Amino acid sequence: MSAHRSGRPSRSTVNADHSSHGWDAAALRRFRRQLSAWYARHGRDLPWRRTRDPYAIGLSQIMLQQTTVVAVQPYFARFQAQFPTVADLAAADEQEVLRAWEGLGYYSRARNLLRTARQIVDEYAGEFPVDPAVLQTLPGIGRYTANAIASFAHDRRAPVVEANTLRLYSRLLGYRDDPRSRDGQEVLWQFAESILPRKNPGLFNQALIELGGTVCTPRTPACDDCPVVMQCAAFRDGLQAEIPQAARRPELTDLIDVCAVIQHKGNYLLAKRRPEERWAGLWDFPSLTVSESTGTRTSKTPPAESLTVWSGELADHLRAEFGLVVELSGPVTRLRHSITRYRVQLIGFAGDVSADGVAVGRNSKTSSAKR
Repeated sequence: MSAHRSGRPSRSTVNADHSSHGWDAAALRRFRRQLSAWYARHGRDLPWRRTRDPYAIGLSQIMLQQTTVVAVQPYFARFQAQFPTVADLAAADEQEVLRAWEGLGYYSRARNLLRTARQIVDEYAGEFPVDPAVLQTLPGIGRYTANAIASFAHDRRAPVVEANTLRLYSRLLGYRDDPRSRDGQEVLWQFAESILPRKNPGLFNQALIELGGTVCTPRTPACDDCPVVMQCAAFRDGLQAEIPQAARRPELTDLIDVCAVIQHKGNYLLAKRRPEERWAGLWDFPSLTVSESTGTRTSKTPPAESLTVWSGELADHLRAEFGLVVELSGPVTRLRHSITRYRVQLIGFAGDVSADGVAVGRNSKTSSAKR
C-alpha cells in the first residue's frame, strides 16, 4: 500500500531548482547503496540482462518500447532464435522480419531495426558503435535506446530516461510540471546523470528501471517496499497520485474499414498495403476505409443503406486495384479493435469470383485457407 502525508508545499517550492537533487554526498551514497542492495535481492532475471551483446540488448530495448516485459519475453526469444546475430537480421527479407514481429505492433520498429542491422553490417563491419552519439544516428534509435545499449553492453556512464524512470525521477524530485515537456526532459536527464555512479553504471541503470517498473508503478505505488522512500519528495508530501503529471491523451480517430474475404480453391486473397497507407507493408484482406472521423465515435451498427453503398465501393476498388469482378454478400463479420490512435470498426463481406480463377493483381497474393 502507498502512504500519503499532508502538508503540501506550493508549486513554486516543489518545482524549485531541480538541476541538482539537493542531496548531500552522504545522502547520495545512501541512495546508491540502498538501491543497489535492493536490486541485488529483487531484480528480475530477464534474458537481456544475462548478456553484454549490444545486438540482443538493443533488440530488447526496441521491443520494450510501448510494450510490457511479460509480452516481450516470448517474442524476444523467438526473434533471437530466428535472427541470432545482427548479420543474420541484416540478411533477412523485410516480410520475414515483419512476420517474426507479428503481434507486437508498432511495425515501424521492426523496419527500423532491419535498417539499423543493415547499416551496422555495411558501415561498421557488423559491430555496434560504442558511442551513444553515434548510436543515435541509426534508424529508430533515440537517446534512451542509445544510452541503454552503451550502458548495459559496455558499462558506459550514460543516463537513462524512459517511462519507468521518468515516473521514478519525477516522484523523487517532487516534479509537478509536465515531465515530457522540453523543460521537464532537461530536468530529468540532468537528474539521471547526477545520481549515476562511476562504478557499475549499467547495473545501476537497470536497478533504476526495475524500481520504476515494479515498485514505483503508475497507480498505487508500493511505497512501503521502496528502498529509497525516505528520499522521495512525492512520498514526503503525499503527492504520489499526482506525480508525474498525466500525459495528454492523443485525439482518437474512428475508422470504418470494409474488406473482402475472397476464397478460391482453398486459398484466400490477401493484399499488401502500399507504402503511403496505414500499416504499410502488411498483408491483409483487400480493404477500403469508407469513414474517418475524429472526436466522434462511430455508430455501432451502420444503417443498411450505408452497408449497400460501402459494398459497392469495395467492389469498385477490387475491380480497379486487382482487376477482379467480384460479387459481394454480407456482411459476414464485424470486428472492433484499437491500434495506436485509431479505433477501427472492420466490416467483412464475402466475395465470390468466377470459376475461371482469381485474377491476382499487383500487390496481392493467395494464402492457403486454414480449416
